[in-house]
Amino acid sequence: MEYTKGKLFWLVLLRMAIGWHFFYEGMVKVLNPAWTAKAYLMDSGGFMKPFFEWIAFNPSLLAVSDFVNAWGLALIGFFLLLGWLVRPAALGGMVLLGLYYLSHPPFPSIEYLFPVDGTYFVIDKTLVELVALGVVMSFPTAHIFGLDRLLKKS
Repeated sequence: MEYTKGKLFWLVLLRMAIGWHFFYEGMVKVLNPAWTAKAYLMDSGGFMKPFFEWIAFNPSLLAVSDFVNAWGLALIGFFLLLGWLVRPAALGGMVLLGLYYLSHPPFPSIEYLFPVDGTYFVIDKTLVELVALGVVMSFPTAHIFGLDRLLKKS
């Protein structure tokens, strides 16, 4: 796929911005041994609430959830930043974001203990980032600007 310089710039910037967001969020969790998703899971709402509470109250599942969250975010971000294995990373990011969205859907009938930044109705920043990862996956740039380009030549 060929892009104009402007399109390439914005697509690479989108990939790297999302990559940084994921990497930073993941590393904050990885480097904090006390971090856990338990409170977030217990505060979930919507039709998936029982599923997320089940994870929160099961110590083994919670440990797996914490590990997958922290390292998944960090590695997805790392791959997006480097421009390496971008499609699987973007797909993994979409799965995580989909779970985050389902755990805290922005519907008016649901109230959460934790404050949200802004007023949302159906579409929130989590869903917007999920859609943006779909764009990153659909319009690849790593073969032009990324580690994929270097690995492809060798």
